[in-house]
Amino acid sequence: MEIKNEKFSLDIYGFSGTAENKDYTATAFKLMDKMWQTLRSNNLKNKGQNIIVYDENENVFAGVELNEVIVDYHGLERKSITLSSYAYFKHVGPYDLIKQAGQKMKGELKEKGIETCLPYIEIYGHWNKDESKLETELLMCVK
Repeated sequence: MEIKNEKFSLDIYGFSGTAENKDYTATAFKLMDKMWQTLRSNNLKNKGQNIIVYDENENVFAGVELNEVIVDYHGLERKSITLSSYAYFKHVGPYDLIKQAGQKMKGELKEKGIETCLPYIEIYGHWNKDESKLETELLMCVK
């Protein structure tokens, strides 16, 4: 894990929702499915990486970066994020261990006296059948 004091900007398109009963995973998957259906049915070219953003009030956003600027969003929501300081960690391994990696990251930051804030972002690398090679970038906003 490293602390980055450099500007990070992200402009993504997808859908947002509230994690009912704090079930973030189910909410994220539901939103991703809806997003991919919209992208495919409108032939919107994208970078192919799922990006999940966790924000205030149990808000979850599932999106992707598009390859080009679009005028007609086809119902997609646009979310722009800029972080000036954040903790970065690349998780390599199964997706079901990402939550643990995020909790460990937050614990290490707390031990170092570094306060975190939202948003928290997960950027999923391209799919690999070998789960031990899956890569997910975790970005945690720090104060």
